Amino acid sequence: MASEDDDVAGHLARNVKHLRETRGLTQQQMSKLSGLPRATWANLETGGANPTLFVLHRVALALQVSVEELISAPRSTTRHYAAATLPTRRQGPVVVRKLLPDHLPGVELDRLELPPGARFVGVPHTPGTREYLTCESGSIVLVVGGEQWTLEPGDVVTFRGDQKHSYANGGNHRTAIGYSAVVFASGR
Repeated sequence: MASEDDDVAGHLARNVKHLRETRGLTQQQMSKLSGLPRATWANLETGGANPTLFVLHRVALALQVSVEELISAPRSTTRHYAAATLPTRRQGPVVVRKLLPDHLPGVELDRLELPPGARFVGVPHTPGTREYLTCESGSIVLVVGGEQWTLEPGDVVTFRGDQKHSYANGGNHRTAIGYSAVVFASGR
């Protein structure tokens, strides 16, 4: 069974090599960027090194990551999220589902599902917010700032999100699907 020390050395080796390769750089280029001998870099990537804090610091600076990221267990580069696990809310018959599982600062991305006859009112966002609405299928009627827009598949309307606005299914017989991207003004 591997000791904790062996695990840290293995994590370091895998992380350093992965981060270097992701950046498309050679060991020689990383050696030059970090100011460390190429042999030191090679030892780091094979797991045969027991680097000093100074060496770890130089490697972290060259790769533009924290020392913690160098020695932590490698994170999976891919993760699958089933649709049912994404945050969803209902506003009457309308289903609003987050498109991304992670928070992106200053941005909200939602999928809107409007059954026939459905309508809901959006909440005005903070001043300076921009919203982008696109229709994937069906027909969506957007009312914003006293104007009405009918979106067909592929159409996009951009508007100030700090105004009163509402969304409605513009068709009679099928569910309308749309996507909303809200970009908040700096400082949210």
